[in-house]
Amino acid sequence: MKLIIQIPCLNEAATLPQTLADLPKQIEGIDTIEWLIIDDGSTDDTVQVAREHGVHHIVQHTGNKGLAKAFQSGINGCLQYGADIIVNTDGDNQYPGRYISDLVQPILQNKADMVIGERPIQDIPHFSRTKKLLQNVGSGVVRYVSGTSIPDAPSGFRALSREAALRLTILTNYTYTLETIIQASHKNLTVTSIPIQTNPKTRESRLIKSMSRYVLRSGATIIWLFLLYRPLRTFSYLALPFVLLGLTLWGRYGVLLVMGEGGRGANVQSITVGAALLIIGFMIFLIGLLGNLIAINRRLHEETLYHLKKLTVNSYRSEAHEHKETANG
Repeated sequence: MKLIIQIPCLNEAATLPQTLADLPKQIEGIDTIEWLIIDDGSTDDTVQVAREHGVHHIVQHTGNKGLAKAFQSGINGCLQYGADIIVNTDGDNQYPGRYISDLVQPILQNKADMVIGERPIQDIPHFSRTKKLLQNVGSGVVRYVSGTSIPDAPSGFRALSREAALRLTILTNYTYTLETIIQASHKNLTVTSIPIQTNPKTRESRLIKSMSRYVLRSGATIIWLFLLYRPLRTFSYLALPFVLLGLTLWGRYGVLLVMGEGGRGANVQSITVGAALLIIGFMIFLIGLLGNLIAINRRLHEETLYHLKKLTVNSYRSEAHEHKETANG
């Protein structure tokens, strides 16, 4: 059983040594522990520091691609290097390495495919009230869309089984945290969480460069997730006010017609405006139906991609096994 701990990095030369030193060297039930660094276009000595401290694998981007792309590159790299379990942590040492043993236990016991480290959001001193609120809102959205009960969806400290890693494909560009939980739920993977504490703050967040930008991008991501994974429900909600108002105007005209006042020109406008509103509502609902059909088609493509990934990973593992046997022979 091989565990690979992946660490997305952007200019983490100062904090990476402490992060690596904090990682566990052995875990019961795990035969091999390796480290993988994703260098997301660092301009400092992150890669050199990683090599000096014994990092086994390094995936490098030619420029800064963002956290979501770095996470996906890391997952692909870990699968290529034969990982049975993947743990993702941060290069700023936010998450204590001592919890990794607890994080992988539900996977080792075949009780979960993904395990999230649940931070005590309300007790973290360097989180502003706005950030705490947004973290809770994001988690609430994920619970609603995914049907899970994960209390800290934005946490990047998480473990994935090989099956979960093969199934997940990140589509959003800003961050992977919310989407991966929703995807896992939609693909019938079991998601759970464990409580953790966090280390003291070592630097400013690279994801949150300004609170206003974070609010806008997080809001856009949440809307995108609704449209992506719940298109019919989302557009049905959008269509509902138009339909209700249109039916109300038609009902008003019906009442006036019974009272003998339906022929008046002013009242006839209720029919015209009501019809326009109903048509708008119906068109919005049709967009939801179209989105739902596209989502079904996307799931078929994702299933094909899963099997292609699985074949590729099995090929890598077979080649690695042959090389090992040749070296031992």
